[in-house]
Parts: sequence; C-alpha cells; structure tokens
Amino acid sequence: MTGHHHHEHPAYTDPARFWDERYGQRDRIWSGRVNPVLAEVAGTLTPGTVLDLGSGEGGDAVWLASKGWRVTAVDISSVALDRLAVEAERAGVADRITTVRHDLTQGFPPGRYDLVSAQFFQSPLVLPREKVLPPAAEAVAPGGRLLVVEHGAPPPWAGPDTGHHRFAEPEEILAAMNLDPDGWDTERLGAARRTATGPDGQTGELIDHVVLVRRR
Repeated sequence: MTGHHHHEHPAYTDPARFWDERYGQRDRIWSGRVNPVLAEVAGTLTPGTVLDLGSGEGGDAVWLASKGWRVTAVDISSVALDRLAVEAERAGVADRITTVRHDLTQGFPPGRYDLVSAQFFQSPLVLPREKVLPPAAEAVAPGGRLLVVEHGAPPPWAGPDTGHHRFAEPEEILAAMNLDPDGWDTERLGAARRTATGPDGQTGELIDHVVLVRRR
C-alpha cells in the first residue's frame, strides 16, 4: 500500500479515510514509474491477467497494461483510483484496466489471475500479512505466480523514527502465505538492491525483500 513508514496510527483509524486524506495532501504521492522487480518478473512472462494489490496511483497497473496485461487494480483509496484512471486514459490503456475499491482486511475480490502482485504492501495502519497473503495466493490460477516485494530496510534518508521498525525477512513473508508445499514452487526468495533518489534529491541504495512463488 505504501512505500513510506510513519508513526503507528491507532487501529481504530478508518483506513479508507486515512488513505484518501494522505493522497489528498499532494497532487502525486508516488513516482508513477513501475516497480523494478515487478518489471523484471512480468517482463519474462506471457501477458495474461494480473491482480495489482494496493495499486495506488497506478504506476504498475499502467505499465502492465501497456505490455498487454489485463489488469485488475485494487486499492482502498478512491482518490488514488481516480488518479489511476486518469493516468490510464492518458496512456491509452484504460480499456485494459479495471479499478476496484476494496479493503483487503475485510475480504478479497473474486477471480483467479495469472499474476498477483503486492508491491510494498506495507502500511502505517494495522495490515496483517497473515490475513492478506493467503487469499492473495488463493487468487493465483494454476501455473500462475504471486509476487510480493517489501522494504527490507529503511532508506538511507529516513528519519530516526524508523529505527524501531522491524522489516520482515523474505522467509517470514513466505511463511505468512501459508502455502501447501506440494502445490507451489518458490522461484525467488531473497533481497534485491537498487539505487533510488530521496525526497531531497539524494541518492542511496535501497534493499527490497522479494518472494516469487508459482502455483503448480
């Protein structure tokens, strides 16, 4: 859901309102570019159907649609989804993207997909992996894949308030999926490093934890 970490917010905060207000603070929150690990993985696959969880303003969804995927983009924020729709129109791929406003802690959209993508699906609100990742795996069609990418460490430019935050190891993310080992193959499990630009133009190395599994 978010690439940033903030102080914990109380569990009773209405998440839809929280994210609508967060997106409403600026004209754009995210870069609008596709997440690099997703581009790397999806670029090797035959385009089919993809479920983009926590799609935000649509950087991933628009890129996937431009490569021929049929995208179902899910987010809790109607503000984010409205921006996604505008970007999709601008890119000429609106006919390949369906947006769905959904709170994934309360249930999961129906359907089976060739690829389910959860990029930086981390939130300052309560968002238990154990609740979201098993249904994400259930949504994968036979022969399809689930790709989860999370932050593995705070960015070099992060403030001191991120010091207490613990980042899950790839093995913990995989365990939270609760997969039947006879039904799945783990294709990737580990860390990826990339160079990124911080809010004030500074560059630094970021660590992403990557889990890619394929349903047999």
